[in-house]
Amino acid sequence: MSFLSIETLSASYGAVPVLREISLSIARGEVMALIGPSGSGKSTLLRVLVGLLRPDAGRVALDGVPIDYASRAALRAARERLAIVFQQYNLFQNMTALRNVTIAPSIVKKRAKPAVEAEARALLAKVGLVGKEESYPDELSGGQQQRVAIARALALKPEVLLLDEVTSALDPELVGEVLDTIRLLRDDGMTMIVVSHEMGFVREVASTVVFMDQGRVVETGPPAQLFDAPETERMQAFAAKILRH
Repeated sequence: MSFLSIETLSASYGAVPVLREISLSIARGEVMALIGPSGSGKSTLLRVLVGLLRPDAGRVALDGVPIDYASRAALRAARERLAIVFQQYNLFQNMTALRNVTIAPSIVKKRAKPAVEAEARALLAKVGLVGKEESYPDELSGGQQQRVAIARALALKPEVLLLDEVTSALDPELVGEVLDTIRLLRDDGMTMIVVSHEMGFVREVASTVVFMDQGRVVETGPPAQLFDAPETERMQAFAAKILRH
């Protein structure tokens, strides 16, 4: 059964169309990976889902309830259930890792500090950052900062986690520790939509892969199908190119 459904969603930047009638659905606990060339609309789709870009047409529903992107109240309610992590960590540089994770639940949701702090410490432990709670961002590696960003998103207890190229800004040796965190979240049953160029990781972690090009969904299916037996010529060409590297 579909948990998050997207129906004929279109969006543009000014007069330039960037999403063209996107229709997708994701079940609770599923990991959907969005792949495709640069400029295909993958990251834009995530931005539309959390209301950073208002759609021109179409419908998004979460657990059967449509999201009204024109309503601030509806958008605020949706953002309590959808959380996004960007490729740039966007941490508060003057706050410790612990404070970065606790600030939103404390201020936005006005929850009691002791409970929020206990949960934040547990989340930092979950992403492998025991002992780094009092470290500031400039004292952490890029991979550690990205894991703080993931913990910060999880602190809001989202039902769907959107990950936008979360390893692309990292040095190669730091990629693995972030991917391990995503594997852990998958094993815990977190519903995720992941934009990634790490094709080996996509093949391993995703239950469904969506290939996008020029703002459209070209092909959708299990990883083995898209990478080993793609049906469309465009996906065949993309697979041939990435498998050569």
